[in-house]
Amino acid sequence: MAKQIEAPMPGKVIDILVKEGETVLEYQDVLILEAMKMENAIPAPEAGKVKEIKVKKDDVVSTRQVLMVLE
Repeated sequence: MAKQIEAPMPGKVIDILVKEGETVLEYQDVLILEAMKMENAIPAPEAGKVKEIKVKKDDVVSTRQVLMVLE
């Protein structure tokens, strides 16, 4: 079953740490989001394979926007 990683707050994507098809561990940082002039590491909620990355570097995202999908 697919698991979505959502933005916990509005901000700007400043780095994507994984690629589609890559296997990630639970709590592994997958993306860096800048919000309120602070860098926030966004972790994977569970282990899995990155099925789809829905954002790119420098995208501005809103709260609860889907960033990635794991399978």
